[in-house]
Amino acid sequence: MRVATEMVEGLWYKLRMFGIPIDGPTDILCDNQSVVTNSLVPESTLNKKHNAICYHRVREACAASTIRIAKEDTTTNLADIFTKPLPNPQRRFLLSRIVY
Repeated sequence: MRVATEMVEGLWYKLRMFGIPIDGPTDILCDNQSVVTNSLVPESTLNKKHNAICYHRVREACAASTIRIAKEDTTTNLADIFTKPLPNPQRRFLLSRIVY
């Protein structure tokens, strides 16, 4: 999540340097509920120090309205086509959602 946040902020910087205005935060979709919770809720505690440092950066970007994090349900996650073996009906449904 930290890497995605840094990439979004780098893209924002490049676009502003080209003179392109940016309206509103960038949406980041994640399929892991615990990552979404830890990123959005400042009161959630993290046991590992390196995780706490990374999530501090993500939480800061959320508070600054640079990014907006949401959970993508597994039934509509298009990335699952490439990462998981899926049953035929679900695979066909996800493939039909891809715009050619």
